[in-house]
Amino acid sequence: MYDLDLEGEIEIIDRNDLMNMAKMSRSFDVCFRLADKFPHKGTAKMEIESKLNNLASELMQNEHLKSQQGCHLRLNFFHKGIINEDYLDRIKQILVEIWGANRKIIHSVTLIPPETTANHTITIEFDRIVGEEQLDDIIEMIDFMVITLQKLHEEVPGV
Repeated sequence: MYDLDLEGEIEIIDRNDLMNMAKMSRSFDVCFRLADKFPHKGTAKMEIESKLNNLASELMQNEHLKSQQGCHLRLNFFHKGIINEDYLDRIKQILVEIWGANRKIIHSVTLIPPETTANHTITIEFDRIVGEEQLDDIIEMIDFMVITLQKLHEEVPGV
């Protein structure tokens, strides 16, 4: 992701690396938007979290706990736009084309009057633990995140 930032394709706008001592979990997220060639309306965020059972399974090196080794991955896309059934359908179509029909995609729309545009939050969840052996998949997901932002910007007004 940082290479894409250095190349000028994206701009990283936020990063968090947190350790929750109360729950013994660790999370990392990085947020970015497309570079200057696109208006700064949409952003994307990759979140990675390891919970206590994930961290413990790696430390204990127990064969029975091996399936818990790794982290949970969630992708978020944020933008402001109008609420229109056709646009919402097009957003869903774009997401299914890029991420697949079997992926859990949650699209939340919040309107705060008297504004005429709504805040859109799209979450893509992966129903499995991601381990070190899938590191290349995570790197590839970054490219799909960039493509998602580009498609939303090109095909959905207000994104």
